[in-house]
Amino acid sequence: METAAFETDLSLFKYDNLEQLPPQYRELEEEERSERIEAALEELGDDVVILGHNYQRREIVEHADFVGDSYQLSKEAANADAEYVIFGGVTFMAESADIITDDDQTVILPSMEASCPMAGMAEALQVDDAWAEITAETDENIIPITYMNSYADLKAFCAEQGGLVCTSSNAHKAFEYAFEKGDKVLFLPDKHLGENTAHRLGMAEETVEWDPWDPESKDTSKVVDNDIILWEGYCQVHERFRPDHIEQVREDYPDANVVVHPECRREVVEAADVVGSTSTICQTVEEADPGETWAIGTEIHLTNHLDRWHPEVNVVPLCGEACMDCNAMRQIDPNYLVWVLEELTEGRERNVIEVAPEEKELAQVALDRMLEI
Repeated sequence: METAAFETDLSLFKYDNLEQLPPQYRELEEEERSERIEAALEELGDDVVILGHNYQRREIVEHADFVGDSYQLSKEAANADAEYVIFGGVTFMAESADIITDDDQTVILPSMEASCPMAGMAEALQVDDAWAEITAETDENIIPITYMNSYADLKAFCAEQGGLVCTSSNAHKAFEYAFEKGDKVLFLPDKHLGENTAHRLGMAEETVEWDPWDPESKDTSKVVDNDIILWEGYCQVHERFRPDHIEQVREDYPDANVVVHPECRREVVEAADVVGSTSTICQTVEEADPGETWAIGTEIHLTNHLDRWHPEVNVVPLCGEACMDCNAMRQIDPNYLVWVLEELTEGRERNVIEVAPEEKELAQVALDRMLEI
């Protein structure tokens, strides 16, 4: 599936309660916006906590109480006493926060249009159909694993089928857990993380891709001959990186080190010096010696943050000006943050993310299995 083709579907958001930003909030200048955000936060006090994902723009993270990756931020929210959790991220992240926070905490996503394209590449109905086809071809026990970057209903599905959730840091442990419990793994939605994990476990030759977008291209009987079935999904930001980007950066900076996210293509991961989650990427730069050059293969806002946070390190984007931001994160315009905060000061809740109780319970099971490993 071509990236451009999927981008036309970004209007098909998971939640249908999309509210447009009121006109009076659309043209705010940064100085006024910042003053109004801080005024609202002062009035709300400990009743609100703001979470800023690593991929968010500066104007969001500078107001965040916590900055980090998605699951880390959800845990911070669960440990906070705040009544309201404002998640500067995307839909699946806010859902995860709703799953693990207390019932008396309310999770708010500033803009409901912040819907992750990769999460949308594995919709529950698609997965149900694929599961029926695949399991009809084999008597072996298949364990589904879903990456954290997925919707709550997919996490719930995995729990029902004996599977679990994983992060980019513990995917290999999730695979090991699955093979202890069953015979095969269905990994979704990110094929690149799945392939890189298979390589890590020495199972590169036992993988096959399942393309839900092209049902005529797959032979189900041959698919089940493999131990690891990878869903045809990917991150548009990380798939953009190519080996020639690494070659170019090494030419431009002969002493450069390269760190990339495991959502990148296999050949990019093989050419990098360090591979790891956003937390690993941050730690790598944090621990670098002054004067070292690190080329960062992930979302451009995190690269920019690291450049600001660590001026003693030469931080450069791996693909230069061609590096892109996450088009879902982009939907959290700072003006939306002003709006939802000022609405809370008036006693009005906007853009509340609430996972259905049964779905939440099952998704928690999938998360608990991850925590067990």
